[in-house]
Amino acid sequence: METCWLGVKLDIVWRLLMSEFSKTFDAKLVSVHVGKTIEFIKDSIGSAQVELDGFVGDKHRSYMRGIYEGEAYPPGTIRRNNRQWSAVSLEELAMISESMNLAQNLTPRALGANLCFKGIPDLSQLPKGSKLTFPSGATLIVEEYNPPCHDMSEEISKTQKTKSGDYPGKLDFLKAAKKLRGLVGIVDVAGDINEGDDVKVQVFDSDRMFKFLSS
Repeated sequence: METCWLGVKLDIVWRLLMSEFSKTFDAKLVSVHVGKTIEFIKDSIGSAQVELDGFVGDKHRSYMRGIYEGEAYPPGTIRRNNRQWSAVSLEELAMISESMNLAQNLTPRALGANLCFKGIPDLSQLPKGSKLTFPSGATLIVEEYNPPCHDMSEEISKTQKTKSGDYPGKLDFLKAAKKLRGLVGIVDVAGDINEGDDVKVQVFDSDRMFKFLSS
């Protein structure tokens, strides 16, 4: 019982530290998406219910997952699912599209994102531990940057066209989306997430935390 209570107290202390060593600003949720098939695309649904294992109705919903190519684990390893959701921003999608000279901007649907935000121009640079809190109380935590992959780059080369009417090269998206592809993360608090939500973005400041712990 004492061990359990100690764990609760440590969790409270950690959350207070997270709150102290962070800065906040507001953003807007433009769209919400889920996907059930093996295809990259995720369709807009307007509103989603998120549980502690991910987005209801989404193929990435799970507490665990298999490893991806390039991860530093033995083949066949099952690990914690740190990719329960993915997100992009309108600003970064526009930058990628401009770099590729596309006739139309890339969409969150085409990139298979669960969420698309406006007002977070540097979304891909949000550090691990940052929080996204929605009006319902639903809270998401950033795990890591979501790097572009070869398969999606090849898919985009078949489905998008440039302003000159040509298809982009197979590696064009891979190059243009570097450091702009968005984020993945986990669900910290369950709740409803709705298109048009005002979102509180809490950016975790690891440098301030490091200085505090080192003092």
